[in-house]
Amino acid sequence: MNIHEHQAKSVLSEFGVAVPRGYAAFSAEEAYRAAKNLGGSVFVVKSQIHAGGRGKGRFEGLGADAKGGVRVVKSADDVRVNAEEMLGRVLVTHQTGPKGKQVNRLYIEEGADIAKEFYLSLLVDRETSRVSVVASTEGGMNIEDVAHDTPEKIVTFSIDPATGVFPHHARTLSKALGLSGGLAKEAAVLLGQLYAAFLAKDMSMLEINPLIVTGDNHLKVLDAKVSFDSNALFRHPDIVALRDETEEDPKEIEAAKFDLSYIALDGEIGCMVNGAGLAMATMDIIKLYGAEPANFLDVGGGADEPKVTAAFKIIMADPNVKGILVNIFGGIARCDILANGVVNAVKQVGLSVPLVVRLEGTNAELGKKIINESGLDVIAANDLSDGAEKIVKAVRERA
Repeated sequence: MNIHEHQAKSVLSEFGVAVPRGYAAFSAEEAYRAAKNLGGSVFVVKSQIHAGGRGKGRFEGLGADAKGGVRVVKSADDVRVNAEEMLGRVLVTHQTGPKGKQVNRLYIEEGADIAKEFYLSLLVDRETSRVSVVASTEGGMNIEDVAHDTPEKIVTFSIDPATGVFPHHARTLSKALGLSGGLAKEAAVLLGQLYAAFLAKDMSMLEINPLIVTGDNHLKVLDAKVSFDSNALFRHPDIVALRDETEEDPKEIEAAKFDLSYIALDGEIGCMVNGAGLAMATMDIIKLYGAEPANFLDVGGGADEPKVTAAFKIIMADPNVKGILVNIFGGIARCDILANGVVNAVKQVGLSVPLVVRLEGTNAELGKKIINESGLDVIAANDLSDGAEKIVKAVRERA
């Protein structure tokens, strides 16, 4: 689960992390009042969407010379003017894709006197079962570009959860960022605070870009991006309360209600599969035959009829879907139960696109019999390759 920047900073501040003062705003008037409350002569108006690259993004409907999604202004009146221009518009960045995301909230923050910018992140290293720390002197830039162009400027080290943060970790971080004296001491404290927050809140990724040295020679977190382990959210009702469903695909929200693993993609072939590995193979073979999958959807090994019905409805709700491939290998899940789910879903939702069904495994023959006697216009497939070829061909013939 992802949260907004202002929420991430609020969480980090609970652990003592130094962040600039700021207020969330949902209207231009709230933005104006936030600036008045902050005082001062420099304010930053930040679009709050679940995507990076906001500063270099562009708003749909504004000219090519328009400012991006992060703007520095000099008065409360300017804050209001910019808020009116930004709220309700679609912001397109390199991470949102061409569709962009609508800006429904802003973060009005006090201006910062920036002397230096760094990059710092914590994430789960699944190979070592440790928390990896990634640091770079190239803050304020896309870390992917830094990794590609100047990989030597990125330093990575791991913290063993059995021991936690040790002084040598802090020394490694300070050396990586070129810090000494008081700043090195602050870096040691900051690393401990971030690591404590990471563990306590079951984060899967914590990215600070940039971490800055202020004009008065202190470290401060200027931007923060946090993702949480969804499997651990039951332990954190306070984090669940921060969820912004307007930032998520409605189909993915609906899928979560039925414990379905669903991720929307940009293709035209809807996929319903049981098993994550088989789902990945299904998407790969669709691409092999020249088409693109519209989703990843794993109904799981213990799928029952209601879950399959819900899965089919979710696929059909995607207007980009031009055909559906159902690929079921019955192991724990029985093919007859899944076949009944497909039949019931089609009867409820209707079928306006080609449907190819491949059933194999437990009660496969019974499942095929249910499909064949349903009266539905279904194309049977003998195996995965046959199914992919048939659904791609059916979609192209209707195009």
